[in-house]
Amino acid sequence: MNSKVESEWDPPKGGFMSLHGDGLASRIRRRLPDSWQAGVALVALLLALPILTVFGHLFVPAGDVWGHLVDTVLADYVGNSLVLMAGVGVGTLLLGVGSAWLTSLCDFPGRRVFEWALLLPLAVPAYIIAYTYTGLLDFTGPVQTTLRETFGWSYGDYWFPEIRSLGGAVAMLSLVLYPYVYLMARAAFLEQSVAVLEVSRTLGAGPWRSFFRVALPLARPAIATGVSLALMETLADYGTVEYFGVSTFTTGIFRTWFGLGDATAAAQLAAMLLGFVFVLILLEHWSRRRARFHQATQRYQTLPRYRLQGWRRWAAVAGCAFPLLLGFVVPAGQLSAWAVRTAGRTVDSDFFELTLNSMGLAAGAALVTLLLALFMAYGKRLRRGPIVNTAVRVAGMGYAIPGTVIAIGVMLPLARVDQALDAWSVEVFGISTGLLLSGTLFALLFAYAVRFLAVSLQAVEGGLGRIRPSMDDAARSLGLRPTQVLRRVHMPVMRGTLLTALLLVFVDVLKELPATLVLRPFNFNTLAVRTFELASDERLADASSAALTIVLAGIVPVILLSRSIGRSRAGQKHAA
Repeated sequence: MNSKVESEWDPPKGGFMSLHGDGLASRIRRRLPDSWQAGVALVALLLALPILTVFGHLFVPAGDVWGHLVDTVLADYVGNSLVLMAGVGVGTLLLGVGSAWLTSLCDFPGRRVFEWALLLPLAVPAYIIAYTYTGLLDFTGPVQTTLRETFGWSYGDYWFPEIRSLGGAVAMLSLVLYPYVYLMARAAFLEQSVAVLEVSRTLGAGPWRSFFRVALPLARPAIATGVSLALMETLADYGTVEYFGVSTFTTGIFRTWFGLGDATAAAQLAAMLLGFVFVLILLEHWSRRRARFHQATQRYQTLPRYRLQGWRRWAAVAGCAFPLLLGFVVPAGQLSAWAVRTAGRTVDSDFFELTLNSMGLAAGAALVTLLLALFMAYGKRLRRGPIVNTAVRVAGMGYAIPGTVIAIGVMLPLARVDQALDAWSVEVFGISTGLLLSGTLFALLFAYAVRFLAVSLQAVEGGLGRIRPSMDDAARSLGLRPTQVLRRVHMPVMRGTLLTALLLVFVDVLKELPATLVLRPFNFNTLAVRTFELASDERLADASSAALTIVLAGIVPVILLSRSIGRSRAGQKHAA
């Protein structure tokens, strides 16, 4: 009776806050002007402009170039992309799920190191590992050279797998993308109920049977999400498939844009690629709907671990060491050896200029993206509703869109704006304005904001969600406006979250290749572009200093991810 009275009691206006701490906040939200809602919707519309532009070209009449593509190479683009997705899906599934199960629920030598070290391949962009293994495994590389010297072979006397092939691209992408599956699967295994695992043991199920019959079905939605993320990155890859000579949608878009000079046909290819991406998004959302059957009871107890004995423990060590060695240790070691050997001629004033360009561009993009994420996430906190929620979701879709598609979607409307401004300026003032938007850093920063806003948005929304509404109520009762509440209350509380968001976007921009290749200003290079150019000229050793710099920068967010996943289950820290 008392609880009913308390829940229905509403204090008078200007009186005390409700027992739940959200009465004043609710009235404040109702009184706020629609400027926040309109602003969030406007930002979302601007960020969705590249995607809308690409989709809009589906309705543009196809020209001769599109007919030529359909008759000659479109089937190769579709077939190779599907085979690449299937191969990477299987590879990341095997490497990620197996290692996640071993490090989460088994006890063997080196487990604590493997828990975080298995995430290190995330620091290596796919195109960099492709260049490294090409230098190692090509005919003139040290591996085949050693084989010929040891056995006295010559060309044609032996068979060796071709690294520059569709199979090689599958292997390279699987080695650097399996951490997505590992991350999601391990988090799911750590959050599973102790009761379910103990029941499976009492029924006589051993480690393998418990894995296949209990743990794996419970973690299936999370695993599907990890595989979907890996496949989206596979579709977005350009450097690896271009270097290996594999025809996919991304390489086709570049060839159509720069080789054939047909922006419309390139945009139509990009729209087809977006179709693949949206199918993956729908599959990922479908898998998350099935997550409701996860067990949550006793999740704060220490998970029981299977203590492996005999050959099984060393098999577990080998199973975890295999992807780590091939995905990080070998490439990083080879890059380091090349960098030491070539430092005298590659680490010069041009290299430092490239580094400053890359760092400055990444820092600027991270700051812009963070400010947009703060505006949208705080607007959602103030004015919850279908319009704001939809706008925030639309703005966060860019991370699933390949950089090539976003680059085309940014270039086309900005080029039209530049042409209109130039024509107006010539007509009115007799002066040509040139390129004010397209071909400048503005276009590049805009593309980065579209591509990586979701990274900052997720972090900021998580940080705001941990702040109780009563803090907003207290600040508003002291006369602070919403922007003052954000600046003086929320931002100091979320300092760590904001720094993490900045760092994650910084590293993502540092590694981004296709969007930078398309949109960078004339005579403006970054570490990623320079690495690609040198590798394309077969100067793999000379590309090592720039590549190693990108890899070293990527290790920092990997450490942050490792710390967060280790804290995902309360009480697990003491069990490790």
